[in-house]
Amino acid sequence: MLLHYHFVHSAKKEGKRSAFIDRSTGRTISWSKALIASLILARKFRSYGEGFIGIMVPTSAGCGLSILAALISGRTPVMINYSTGAEANVKYAQRKCGFRTVITSKKLLEKINCSHVKGMVYLEDLMEQLGSWDKVRAALISKLPASLITRRFAEKGEPDDNAVVLFTSGSEKDPKAVQLTHRNITSNVENFSKVFQISEDDRMMANLPLFHVFGLTVNFWTPIIHGMTMVTYANPTEYQSVAQVIKEEETTILVSTPSFFHGYLRKSKEGDFKSLRVVVAGADKCPDQLRQGYLKKHGITVFEGYGATETSPVVSVNYPGFNRPGSVGKPLPNVEIRIENYETGEVCEPGEVGRILVRGALVMKGYFDDLEETAMRIRHGWYDTGDMGYLDDGGFLWHAGRLKRFVKIGGEMVSLVQVEDRIEKHLPDGVDCCVVEIPDVKKGAKIIAVITAEVDEKALRKKLADDLPNIALPSQFVVMEKMPEMGSGKIDFRSVTNQVQDRLLDDM
Repeated sequence: MLLHYHFVHSAKKEGKRSAFIDRSTGRTISWSKALIASLILARKFRSYGEGFIGIMVPTSAGCGLSILAALISGRTPVMINYSTGAEANVKYAQRKCGFRTVITSKKLLEKINCSHVKGMVYLEDLMEQLGSWDKVRAALISKLPASLITRRFAEKGEPDDNAVVLFTSGSEKDPKAVQLTHRNITSNVENFSKVFQISEDDRMMANLPLFHVFGLTVNFWTPIIHGMTMVTYANPTEYQSVAQVIKEEETTILVSTPSFFHGYLRKSKEGDFKSLRVVVAGADKCPDQLRQGYLKKHGITVFEGYGATETSPVVSVNYPGFNRPGSVGKPLPNVEIRIENYETGEVCEPGEVGRILVRGALVMKGYFDDLEETAMRIRHGWYDTGDMGYLDDGGFLWHAGRLKRFVKIGGEMVSLVQVEDRIEKHLPDGVDCCVVEIPDVKKGAKIIAVITAEVDEKALRKKLADDLPNIALPSQFVVMEKMPEMGSGKIDFRSVTNQVQDRLLDDM
């Protein structure tokens, strides 16, 4: 079933129950009202041409309804990152995917200080243009049975049609336009829901940006498909407010990145999270101290998972009864993982580190307008994640980092993620670490450890000498009080590396 068909069926079934509790705007919208609003917007969107339509709206009822309206109107939403460089991101998306119209908000542009870009259409203006007949017409259509409503949609579509275009983070190079289909996202929601037994009785804390796949699939489409209530909040970095919303709205599901989880742990009070039953960290490695912090303060187990934009996103996850802290869990049902030797292409034995390949209905259709890159990443149905890791004897996946986050020194492959893990064990609470590779004329490469506060380097080096081989020891420590991050909370490795290189050049 197409994603927007799921929405119609959920709306007809749930009726007056709350679909959106928008804590940023103070609005609560029932499923019935959400259906009417999406039908109204869809009629407006049809006037903006066929094909792609950009959406740049913070996580909210307005963003969700815009996504639904785009699909109902026969358009494919292209989600645009507004967290950094919004104007450039809009123009890049328009050029890359060949469209003009971008649905956005005047309030957002004012807040992020973004100029108007040709093709922008404001939700505020659309709402002012609505006439009585628009509302009456949509209300009448919404009273029809679900099968008759979906029969009226402009484009019927197939499960393998595009449901969305998302851009990769661009933490290593220019963002790629990832085409995810209705089948991709539906399969991921269904399989993720199985292991956590998610149902319409759950309440989703939806505060991740919907321009990232983690937020789009888990925060948005999971509630839509199940017919549950989603509690939206636009800014995941307002840690104290998010903790308060979770407590007041009694949400049961929270997924986020370790960076955001750290903030919620610091700003929350005991008892704030007693309603949560599913807590999952993804998008970056989850430190032991974070898991221990939630267990000690809230009695909550943080389950770690792994995924990628290209896999809709969840590939594997720890869950109740199957949890090995430090691993990124077991593959979801109906998902296959192959660990392949990065040089020979042979299948690795349990415990042997190699490339992580993934196969299943969750794997993207491909990169838009980039057949070469698609062919390089998808071979015989297997998606090459570009990550390294291994499967243990129990079938749990252990992530060793991006292949690009391995460096060859003295003929040996050194994992920068492993070096980070060893350093973090010896750092004081509240001090973060990022390890990067810098070119070196003599050795080919050297390892630099970036930390967010001064430490006793001599004592730290002594401890690391017992944990790491000499070739893996950082040649230098650089203090960077605030490391650059992506909108998802992930560290922007490219920016960190560039800043380190600039500092080293200044010191020469």
